[in-house]
Parts: sequence; structure tokens; C-alpha cells
Amino acid sequence: MEMNTTLSSIISTTIDEHTEQDKSLHTMSVVIYCLDFVLGVIGNGVVIWVTGFKMKKTVKTVWFLNLAVADFLFTAFLPLSVVYVAQGFHWPFGKFMCQLNSSLTSLNLFASVYILVAISVDRCVSVVWPVWAQNHRSIRKASCITLGVWVLALILSVPQFVFRDTITFDDKVVCYNNFALSYDYETQSVVELINFRHQAMSITRFIFGFLVPFTVIVSCYSVIIHRVRRNRSLAGQSGRAFKIIAAVITTFFLCWTPYHIFSLIEMVYHMTGRQSESLGFAISIGIPVTSSLAYLNSCLNPLLYVFMGQDFKDKVRKSILKALETAFQEDVTASHTESRSMNTIQSKESMEHCA
Repeated sequence: MEMNTTLSSIISTTIDEHTEQDKSLHTMSVVIYCLDFVLGVIGNGVVIWVTGFKMKKTVKTVWFLNLAVADFLFTAFLPLSVVYVAQGFHWPFGKFMCQLNSSLTSLNLFASVYILVAISVDRCVSVVWPVWAQNHRSIRKASCITLGVWVLALILSVPQFVFRDTITFDDKVVCYNNFALSYDYETQSVVELINFRHQAMSITRFIFGFLVPFTVIVSCYSVIIHRVRRNRSLAGQSGRAFKIIAAVITTFFLCWTPYHIFSLIEMVYHMTGRQSESLGFAISIGIPVTSSLAYLNSCLNPLLYVFMGQDFKDKVRKSILKALETAFQEDVTASHTESRSMNTIQSKESMEHCA
């Protein structure tokens, strides 16, 4: 396929590996993706198993179950990204899987973030208005809220599915954002349309995927901290509460802030016609690192929001012990059955011999 200079430069920025430093960063990304896949699938799988089948259904288990489902779906598709990066940014899975994989990444971003918002608001309401929360919090309302979160996340992820495309470049099939929805990048009007769509999607993702949720989360936990400090009856829980709150805010901030910052830098880079070498260098280093860091959040969510809860840890321990006990009981039962069978055979042989 013959491509014009502008489109060629766009694709080349996606698969550029000119330096050993770039190759090292890509290798690091592959390793982290593999780690995210293993820990994310196992960790979120355990959360789904326990909250969905072993624990009594409550408002908290509804939050945790949906958060785990979002992270599980995302991490389950990480092997596709591993293959893509490991093969030098060659996408062998077709256009639809390119669209689906990128859409799941976006879906995970929005669904996870807004479920965390729901958890934060729920905790804030429970602390500030405990009587009202006790009378109005219900599993049905929590389920309706999570359904709304999934619908909102799906709507916000539609552009990622629409603009994602594949193209053959230097004997490689590249999965990239085709904001023109065509391969005609020559006219000025098309270039302006590309810049507008790229800017709109990047800013929307930053505002609705980070700025607004992060503001709500920080506000909720600030209110909780203030209330705990003023209310002596909550003073006994303040130490553990402060640790969990600090872990939640710090992890969320560290995982997602760099990713969104470099997404905005990438947007500026594309809009400046790729004339800034400093921005290009920053992107070549920053995008792999910040993407890996953002993906790591899907592995940390089970630890922060579920595994730190004593009820969940007790349930996991009891479930595992029960499973082991059942397995050993089955072995013992089988041994007894086999022993009885052998005794029966031996008795028959003795009777036949005496006869």
C-alpha cells in the first residue's frame, strides 16, 4: 500500500525502535505486561470467585465484584499486547481484535475509575450520614449504580473502537488511531480534522477518566479524614482508615497521572507537526513506561480494596482450607473404598479356597 509522507510519519512514530534505549523500554514493557497478566488474572479471579460465590452479597461485594470484573477483562487480553510489542509492533490478530483490545483498555480505565468513585462516595456517605446510609444503602441501588457505570464507560469507549485501525507498513501490520477514518492525509482540511479528533479524545479521556474522578475521590477522603479527626468515636479506626485512604489516593495518583500527562504531551506532539525533537524523545521514553505503570493499577486494585479487608482475607483462608480438606477427604474416602474392595476380594478367594 502506497502512503503519503504524513501518514507514513504517523505510523513510524508508533513502531520506532532506532535506539537500544527504545528496545530496552519495549522489553521492560513486555516483562511488566506479563507480570500484570499473571497477577491481574489470578488476583482479580480470586476476588470474583470469593465476592461472587463465597461471600454474602452486600453493597461492598457489589463494588468489589464489578471492579474485579473490569480489571479481569483488561488483564485477560494483555497477552495480545505482549505479542504486539514482542514482535516489534506487528499486529497479527486482525482489525477487529485491534479495535476490541484498545476498547477494553479504555473500558477498564473508565469502569474502574468510576467504580472507585462510587466506593469513595459510598464510604463518605457512610461516615458523614451513618443513619441515612443505614436506611437507604441497598444492594439493588448499588447494582443500578454499577450498571450505570458500565453504560457510561461503554459510551466513553466508543471513539476508541471507531478510530482504531490497522495498516501494513514496512512489512508490519500496525494497530493505530486512524482519526481520518481513511488513508488520505494530504489535504489541509483532513489534517485539521485529525488534530481536532485527536485533541477531543485526549482531552475527554483526561477530564472524564482522571481529573473529575480524582477530584471526587480526593474530596471524599478529605471529608472522611476531617470527620474521623473530629469524631472521637471513630478515633479507634483512624489509624487503619488513614493507611487505606493514603494507599488508595497515592496508588491511583502514581499509576494514572503520568499516563494522562504523556497522553496530553503526545497530543501536542502530533499537533505541532512532529517538529519538536524534545517532545518526540519524551514520548518515546514516557509512553511505554507510563502505560506499563497504568496497567499495573489493575493488579493493585484487589490488594488495596479487597485484600486489606479482614472479612475477605478470612473468607479466602476458610475457602482454601475447606477446598484442601475436601480434597483430602476424597482421597481418604477413595482409600477406604479401595480397602473395602480388596478385603471383599480376599474374603471371596478364601471361601473359594476352603471350598
